[in-house]
Amino acid sequence: MRHPAGVWLVIPTYNEVANLEAIVSGALETLPESRRVLIVDDSSPDGTGELADRLAKADASVEVLHRAGKLGLGPAYVAGFERALAGGARLITQMDADFSHDPADLPRLLAAAEDADLVLGSRYVEGGGVTDWGHVRRAISRGGSAYARRALGIGIRDLTGGFKVFRREVLEAIDLPSLTAMGYAFQVETTYRAVRAGFRVVEIPIVFQDRRVGESKMSKRIVAEAAWRVPAMRLRGR
Repeated sequence: MRHPAGVWLVIPTYNEVANLEAIVSGALETLPESRRVLIVDDSSPDGTGELADRLAKADASVEVLHRAGKLGLGPAYVAGFERALAGGARLITQMDADFSHDPADLPRLLAAAEDADLVLGSRYVEGGGVTDWGHVRRAISRGGSAYARRALGIGIRDLTGGFKVFRREVLEAIDLPSLTAMGYAFQVETTYRAVRAGFRVVEIPIVFQDRRVGESKMSKRIVAEAAWRVPAMRLRGR
């Protein structure tokens, strides 16, 4: 029998079989005792979903949500958030499956959530940074955050990052079903809605590392989506 957990970690996956077991193990080592790791798999053809099921069978702290196909990162997070809320989560964390986000940073982000409503693992505040990226990838990331910051009129330094801790009250307030963006824009909009709703958002420095194995999910389509969705967010909010 599974008991309610206060902290849920949502990890969306698509073709992450080479990373999944290690990232789940690393997360379980650093999360508090009352925790649940929720793997949201989009029918990965490489066996990620089957591995996730084996991990869940071996550890009651692990749960798997299977989706019918490759339906996008943003919708995967929404599905995971809704499951975590239904499961009674107090804090909901999100992170990548590919070790771009270090599980060792989870305790710092969770500690910050004691005094904040939304905690962002930030590459672009003092003490944060990025390793293993070329000049083009760095420019796209920094430029994306700067563009979103100007378009939305808020001071968050790392709006496109995906390492976050939400208090459940934030996710309950930001109308999850209406979030339809896939990539950068999803990360921007969840933070923007939290700011507009009056929640306290803090940035905690992290060092972002490029994935260890596998292929990046970044695409021109995701960048283009953010370019038009970000200003649309502000227009809808007026």
